[in-house]
Amino acid sequence: MTANQATPDIIRRYFELAGQPDSEDYFALFAQDAVVEDESTEYRGIEAIREWRREVPLVSYEITDVYIIPAGTIVTTTITGDFPGSPFAGLRYRFSDYDDSAIRVLRIAP
Repeated sequence: MTANQATPDIIRRYFELAGQPDSEDYFALFAQDAVVEDESTEYRGIEAIREWRREVPLVSYEITDVYIIPAGTIVTTTITGDFPGSPFAGLRYRFSDYDDSAIRVLRIAP
């Protein structure tokens, strides 16, 4: 992973942990009522996020761009793993509600 120094710590930590098998450290990044949207499906709350993670393949991330905007932070990646179409370039992670202690909204889409 490469990210510029301006990338918020919690987002850097997200990408450090997301490419590893699930751990409590990963889930601790999220608020209890967090929302993750992936492939147009919304997962609300930690238990739903756990279920989502059980269904997605483990991938590695190469961060290609980070944009910090008033509405949040957008991280563009190339993901590589055991899935059709791997590697996939241009996947965007939109962190729109977070602070130093928790991610509340993450939307994943090209």
